[in-house]
Amino acid sequence: MNLRSTIKSIQDIMRKDDGVDGDAQRIGQLTWMLFLKIFDQCEEAWEDDAADQRKQYKSPIPEDCRWRNWAKYIEDDNGKKKPRIQASELIKHVNDIVFPGLQQLDIDGNPKAKVVRDVFQDTNNYMKSGTQMLAVIEKLDEAVNFHDIKSRGQLGDVYEQILNDLRSAGNAGEFYTPRAITEFMVKMVNPSLAKRETVLDPACGTGGFLTATIAHLEGQTSKKSSAEDRKAIAQCIRGIEKKQLPHLLCVTNMMLHGIDVPSMIEHRNTLATGWNDWKLTERVNCVITNPPFGGMEDDGVGNDYPSDIRTRETADMFLVLIVKKLLSAKGGRGAIVLPDGTLFGEGVKAKVKKLLMEECHLHTIIRLPNGVFAPYTGIKTNLLFFTKGKPTDTTWFYEHRYPAGVKSYSKTKPLRIEEFDPIVDWWGSESDGFAARTESEQAWKIDFKTLKHEAEAKAKPYWDKAEALNNDASALVNQIKDLRESIKGEKKAAKRSKVEGKITSLNEQIDALRQQAREQQSIGDRHFWPIYNLDIKNPNAPEEETQDPDKLLAKYKALLAEIDKTQAKLKAELSAALAHHSESPESV
Repeated sequence: MNLRSTIKSIQDIMRKDDGVDGDAQRIGQLTWMLFLKIFDQCEEAWEDDAADQRKQYKSPIPEDCRWRNWAKYIEDDNGKKKPRIQASELIKHVNDIVFPGLQQLDIDGNPKAKVVRDVFQDTNNYMKSGTQMLAVIEKLDEAVNFHDIKSRGQLGDVYEQILNDLRSAGNAGEFYTPRAITEFMVKMVNPSLAKRETVLDPACGTGGFLTATIAHLEGQTSKKSSAEDRKAIAQCIRGIEKKQLPHLLCVTNMMLHGIDVPSMIEHRNTLATGWNDWKLTERVNCVITNPPFGGMEDDGVGNDYPSDIRTRETADMFLVLIVKKLLSAKGGRGAIVLPDGTLFGEGVKAKVKKLLMEECHLHTIIRLPNGVFAPYTGIKTNLLFFTKGKPTDTTWFYEHRYPAGVKSYSKTKPLRIEEFDPIVDWWGSESDGFAARTESEQAWKIDFKTLKHEAEAKAKPYWDKAEALNNDASALVNQIKDLRESIKGEKKAAKRSKVEGKITSLNEQIDALRQQAREQQSIGDRHFWPIYNLDIKNPNAPEEETQDPDKLLAKYKALLAEIDKTQAKLKAELSAALAHHSESPESV
């Protein structure tokens, strides 16, 4: 039986267990058992390495919690395999000994212990049947040989399929980004192993961007590469994930991709870190991520963000954090998946985009079609690429379309990496300002620097007027303070009444001035803030002909509204002309 069939049969066994409910629990159950099995085989290698150095390896795991001492089958005198713990006692041992022992490990600066404890901190054993668990253990023992390079590669491929299965596992689908997306984004950001560039995914989920980064960095090695080069790959990647299941999946994923001790994968909430608690030493060369969007963080999270960009929407919070706290000050490169709502959003969203475009060069936006993340979400998404250190001048857009004959993506017909080849060929180099890029039916650009200059020029007179009106109002406020000071201790009612009358009149003037200031500010804002609406339609694409009744009805209503508007304008002009004619001397 091949490995893929074995994993499928294990999941079938779990379906018979009353304690395991749904794909997400089955995958979680399989993964923690797989993790312990792999970790145990890694320990075998570490024991051999220690012996070669005439040292003794000490496991961070208590003896009765190690896979070899409770799960691994043993042979009797006749060579027949039998379990170490009988089915009737197995679940109790796992629940009462293994899990508490791993969850309460003393890490004491030991990265191996920390990895294990973080994995099991919030992990659960769902299985209730010792018989079914023994059947799973037996198959894992037979199928998984982590010492064999070929077997390890096959297991990595199978694990990728397991992660892909998460797309249909309810809310667990949010942790999986299609491989084509992760590979393309990493390729375009192009982290360098020679420069030891660090790559962070602050919402790493199951580790898709990190495994794509590992493969990209490995592609920069050769037979002549030093052992230090290969060792550096693990030092170049970092990940943070707050939820238990994806963290477990990510850590196991790292081990399957050659990172034996994935201590760089932290189990915590990136957004819950205090604004001023981020250190300069935590900044990285590259951030590549698909943060959760559409959700809200708990009360209190993000309350210390700067007031003008304070928000609880997760995607916006991650974008702010990447720009202000995570990327290197000069030359740091970012790539992020964002929904359409971020592109056209106003209010705080516009201020977040202003921050991005003032501190970074937002050089490319890839507009993806519907269904890329189906069935988890049908929301249209975009890939934003930017470099920190200078403001945005020109932003390029590229509209990625369905391949010929494809009307939508699905689990069985996902986005393929080959579809990005035309974009890779078009991409060019940031070092020469993407001089090789050309406009087409799918590619266009905006001169944001000019748009901003023109918008500021239009808005400035209104903003200046608003400032002047507010200054006038402030001057009157000072007058009121002086008037109140002048009647302190004054006992004559007539004198007090006269001054208080002046104060009332001044307050009315202040209210009027501030209302005028708000109106002027609003007019200026209407000239300025629309430049941060990045939901810009492709001006080079031929107009689509549609037979969709809803779209046709919408066009019909828009046409009727335009006709009504034109008729009203003509009527007003005719009325004005007739009135002028009736009032002229010639008509008397």
